[in-house]
Amino acid sequence: MYPKLLKTIELLKNQEISEERKATLAPLVDFIQKRLEEQKEITINFICTHNSRRSHLSQVWAQVASAYYDIPNITCYSGGTEETAMFPKVAETLQEQGLFISKISGTDNPVYAIKYDEDRHPIIGFSKRYDSSFNPTNGFVAIMTCSQADGGCPFIAGADKRIPITFEDPKMSDNTSEQTKVYNERSLQIGAEMFYVFSQIKK
Repeated sequence: MYPKLLKTIELLKNQEISEERKATLAPLVDFIQKRLEEQKEITINFICTHNSRRSHLSQVWAQVASAYYDIPNITCYSGGTEETAMFPKVAETLQEQGLFISKISGTDNPVYAIKYDEDRHPIIGFSKRYDSSFNPTNGFVAIMTCSQADGGCPFIAGADKRIPITFEDPKMSDNTSEQTKVYNERSLQIGAEMFYVFSQIKK
């Protein structure tokens, strides 16, 4: 993994996770552990309303954490209840925290290649509906990263399990002097929680 990213990971591993949040994260730990013991593929789809901020941050940090802890057969996706675009500040924040990001398509809904290691395939980031053909169709766990998507999407077709793990939307800071700080903090919070999840997995 890239040196700057490894420094960020040390920060993530040292962040305090409250007992309340650990309880929220426990069903995801249990899902991954059970699948691992059954030697099955582990597919996670992080879902929010617009697939523009929190779901992307969750997807990226979960994939990085699985690689860091060497948990096999993990593939992370993200989707929304509607398609918009990955918000540019998300890419900027992740790059600042040590990932290497390149835009591989410059449409209204750009496609990004997000690399965390020279020897691993990049994570492909762009906005899409959760049931897009790019995403898994069955056998996955659906992680609802915002309360709007959780409430507005009572049924996720093909999901073996559905778990609400919601985060506050950094969008509230857009066009303010606090934006960089808020996106950085939200990314670190999500990263810390995903690293906690994968640190609990027994191989």
